Amino acid sequence: MRDGRWRRVGRALWRVVAVWGVSTLTMLALAGILPDFKLQSDDGDSATRIAITAALGAGAFGLLSALVWPLLVRALLLVPALVLGLLNFFLNGSLLLLALRMIPDGRGDANAETAVVVAAVMSAVASATGGALAVRDDDAYRRRLYRLADRRRRRADGPHSPSTPGILFLQLDGVGHDVLTDAVGKGLMPTVARWLGRATENPETPPPPPTHRLTPWRTDWSSQTGASQLAILHGSNFDVPAFRWYEKDTGEVMVSNRPASAGELQRRAVARTGDPGLLADGGASRGNLFSGGADQLALVLSMAARRGKENRSRAGYFAYFSDPANAVRTALSFVAEVGREIGESTRARLCRRRPRVSRGGLYPFIRAFATVVERDVVVAAVIGDMLAGRAAVYADLVAYDEVAHHSGPTSGDAERVLRRLDRSLALIAQVADHAPRPYRIVLLSDHGQSPGETFRARYGLTLADLVRAGCGLPVPRRARRTHSGAEARSAVRAALRRPVEEGAGEHRPQRHAEPIVLASGNLGLVSFPDVPHRMTREEIDLRHPALLPTLANHPGVGFLLVRSEEHGALVLGARGAEVRLDDLDDFQGADGPDGLGPLADFGPGAADAVRRTDSFPHTADIMVNSWYDPQEGEVLAFEEQIGSHGGLGGAQSRPFLLAPLALSPAVEDGGELVGAEAVHAVLRRWRDEDNRRPHTVPPTAFPVADHAVQDKTH
Repeated sequence: MRDGRWRRVGRALWRVVAVWGVSTLTMLALAGILPDFKLQSDDGDSATRIAITAALGAGAFGLLSALVWPLLVRALLLVPALVLGLLNFFLNGSLLLLALRMIPDGRGDANAETAVVVAAVMSAVASATGGALAVRDDDAYRRRLYRLADRRRRRADGPHSPSTPGILFLQLDGVGHDVLTDAVGKGLMPTVARWLGRATENPETPPPPPTHRLTPWRTDWSSQTGASQLAILHGSNFDVPAFRWYEKDTGEVMVSNRPASAGELQRRAVARTGDPGLLADGGASRGNLFSGGADQLALVLSMAARRGKENRSRAGYFAYFSDPANAVRTALSFVAEVGREIGESTRARLCRRRPRVSRGGLYPFIRAFATVVERDVVVAAVIGDMLAGRAAVYADLVAYDEVAHHSGPTSGDAERVLRRLDRSLALIAQVADHAPRPYRIVLLSDHGQSPGETFRARYGLTLADLVRAGCGLPVPRRARRTHSGAEARSAVRAALRRPVEEGAGEHRPQRHAEPIVLASGNLGLVSFPDVPHRMTREEIDLRHPALLPTLANHPGVGFLLVRSEEHGALVLGARGAEVRLDDLDDFQGADGPDGLGPLADFGPGAADAVRRTDSFPHTADIMVNSWYDPQEGEVLAFEEQIGSHGGLGGAQSRPFLLAPLALSPAVEDGGELVGAEAVHAVLRRWRDEDNRRPHTVPPTAFPVADHAVQDKTH
């Protein structure tokens, strides 16, 4: 044991000397390149003296980076996270200036701008050198990754018992089942391909045996993160009809990615189930809308309004930004991503690509935050959780969803994001080999995305304009743009410590007679706030006789859901199609107007999904689902998105679940996983399996013909 200890000490010293040597050479090279950076006196020095000066400067900078930088970042936790990410350049440059002042005889000097550049380059080179050397030493590699963990939390809790495997749930936000299989087939995601037993770098090399099992599942009518993740983490998404909706009893617009709304939705789910959530008892929640009952929280939106020392969202950034090299690398990647987005959007505009939405304003920075900062911070938190031995971790990576909304679900832009996400998965899998307990990695998505034009681009008006026309109200000459429901926007606002009260006041009507119209992807909701109850079809016809025919017969509308005093819930379609919701199962495929029911194009389970939403207390007076083309898989988004989700139609309703073969199958052979609540039951069963608790297939899984796991890559 003593010999092993001395070998480890020797390797550590060798790495320190090697990094110091490379940093010294880097400083010498920069001194020769940059005119405002010098390492010699005004009278000149010998080459040996200059080298000694560079070594002293590099050593002082490395020592300050190791000792002072974490203290600076910890002190600056009160600064908004995005501002901290931008400040790291100047902080790093300040440390370099201080290091130069420590060189004897004043031989080191640089102006402020040059110091920033030199510090950034040296931090990146030192990080790359140390990482390359540490990879060959498992213990050193593990210690390096430990620095990414939040040390305060590890000291507070200590590692959990490693006697049983831990489980890691990684959510790829918005990645549908077909998008995943296509990406594997194209070689964009080699890590996932290896898990599925399809990785062949060399065509002559046989693929490895599969380690994971892929299962598609079907979302609820509200196919968006708020509804899906609430049910996955807390077991219930009852009364969540959309991404945003109006509640008549409180007069408030609920928005899933608003901290106050997210906190209230979590409270309701816990009250309904009587259970704190999937992550209770030793779990961690990272980058999610909801906590899942976890003890360890970072970047959790439902907790963002709380100002507790450990729960504040910006505290989650400390683990990553405490390493100056990581901070510099992320900042450089952030700038590069902003430039990449500006270039891509300019190219799309010059080439007149269709469909296309506006990508100007702050969007390049929001995209860079989602694809760089949020990804890096969440991955770092997950690594820390594994090395600390947490029992269960659930993390959401929103990068693909944000880019696909504006570039398209199958665009080259989105594919490049998938490639980078796969590299993050590879890193996490590598770290799992160094964790104090074995980990089972479960990959899943909360919904997919369906492509298509926006409703406004195709028809020149928004859904709100169409509703106003049907009500006989004036329609603005210029259609107003709708807000995007992309999850990353809320994370940016929380990081900036700005109130995330999106839409809190803008949807309030000026007069009681005016309806409130909200959009959630290709799902629209129309509510009349002056009527305290859910309006019936008869009441709507009496007040606005042209409204329902105007909506139902519009070519951009697929179907409507309303409630009738006489017939109960009704689904309305074009050309007078009107079917009782209770009769829809029989009506689909039967003769009717034009031989089709209003939901026939929307696939199996559409009637059940609509029927469940009809039972919610806060379902809107009129629920509007856009047109859907089953041949092309396209929908028309009521928001400004060319990749959308939120309603029925196409790939948005078909996410995936990818789990190790060591876990029991998600469903029995020939079964289908239906609804996010059923996914919660499966994930909870997997958490319990190592405790030898009995498990059963969730009751919502039922057999369907030829609808088991399919893979387009074969």
